[in-house]
Amino acid sequence: MQGSAGLTLASLLPGCTEAALKEAAMPDGFEMPLESEPHERTFMQWPVNLDVYDKKSLAKVQASIALIANTIAKYEPITLLASAEHHETARKLLSTDVELWDIPTDDLWCRDSGPTFVKNAKGELAVAHIRFNGWGDKQPHGNDALVAERVAERLSLPLLDTGLVGEQGGVEHDGAGTLLAHASCWANDNRNSASEAEIGEKLLKALGGEKMIWAPGIAGKDITDYHIDALARFVGPGKVLIQLGDEIDPDDPWSVSGHETLEILQPATDARGKKLEIIRLPDPVNIRSRKADFVASYVNYYVCNDAVIAAQFGDKAADGQAKELLQSLYPGRTIEMLNVDPIGDSGGGIHCATQQQPKMG
Repeated sequence: MQGSAGLTLASLLPGCTEAALKEAAMPDGFEMPLESEPHERTFMQWPVNLDVYDKKSLAKVQASIALIANTIAKYEPITLLASAEHHETARKLLSTDVELWDIPTDDLWCRDSGPTFVKNAKGELAVAHIRFNGWGDKQPHGNDALVAERVAERLSLPLLDTGLVGEQGGVEHDGAGTLLAHASCWANDNRNSASEAEIGEKLLKALGGEKMIWAPGIAGKDITDYHIDALARFVGPGKVLIQLGDEIDPDDPWSVSGHETLEILQPATDARGKKLEIIRLPDPVNIRSRKADFVASYVNYYVCNDAVIAAQFGDKAADGQAKELLQSLYPGRTIEMLNVDPIGDSGGGIHCATQQQPKMG
C-alpha cells in the first residue's frame, strides 16, 4: 500500500515488505491535528441497521444525517459512506454536493468507527487504527468495525496499529500535546484489558500527545461508557469548554461525574505546563425531547472549514447563549444550529456523527 504523500507501510516498519503487511506498527512523529485546523473533507456514515432502529426511527435518523451532511457541504467537501444498495435512498435526501462512497456501514457514528487521521511534520497523512468493537460489543458492528481500514485503503493511506480498542469520541486532543479522557470507556475490560497508565501511553503515541489527563467517568450508564465529547471539548491548546450546571445534583450520576471531571480539570496543567483555561456552558432546560436519556449536548458540535455545526434543542434562551458563546470561541466561522433531535434520542450528537480528514501539508 502506497501512502498518497509517498509514505509506504514498508518504510514505517523496517524489515517488512508491503506484500506481507496490511497494518504497520505505530511510528513516532504522528499527531492528530486540532479539529479546527483545515480539512480536506468530512466523512459521515449512513445508518441502516434495523436491529438498532425500527423503520420509523431509522427514517428520522437518516433525515437528520442528511441535514447535517447537506449543511457541512456548504463549507467543505463531504463524503457519506454507505453500501451501494443504499445509495438511491440516501441520494433522495442529499445535496448533489455530498459524495457517496460504496463502503458498507451499520450505524451513523463515524466519530467512533471512522478513521482517526494523524499527520507528521512533513504533512503526510496516515490512519491511527483504534479498533471499533461496538462500544464493548453492545451493538452489531460487522461493517462499522471495518470502516476505518476500508477508508484508509481507498485513500491509499498507511494503517497504523495503535494497540487500542475504543472510539475517538472518547478522547479529546488540544492539538498541542494534551489529551483528556474518561477512563470508564478506555480502561474497561469490554475494550482494553490493560491499566489506565498503559492505555494512556498508547493514546499519547497514537494521537501525538505528551500529557494525559484522566477523569473517572461512568461505566455502564450509557452505550459509550461516558464519552468525554458529550461533556468537555478542547477549543484550542489548553482551552477547555465544558457543559455543566452550577450545582451538583446528587441524584443524577451524570451531574456527579461531570463535576468530578471539572474538579480534576481546575488544577490541571497542559503539556506546556500552563494551567488550563476552562469555559463553562450551562445545560438547556426547556427542550423539545421528552426522552429520559436524550443527549442535549451543545459541546458535541463539529468544527468544519468556515463553520461550526451544533445542535439546538428548543430552549430559546439556552440555544441563543450557546450560539453566542460558540461564535466568540470560533470568530470568523458561521455558527449553524440544527434540530437533529432524532440523533440526540439515539444517544449522541453532531460531533459523534462526523469525522474530519485534515489537509495534507
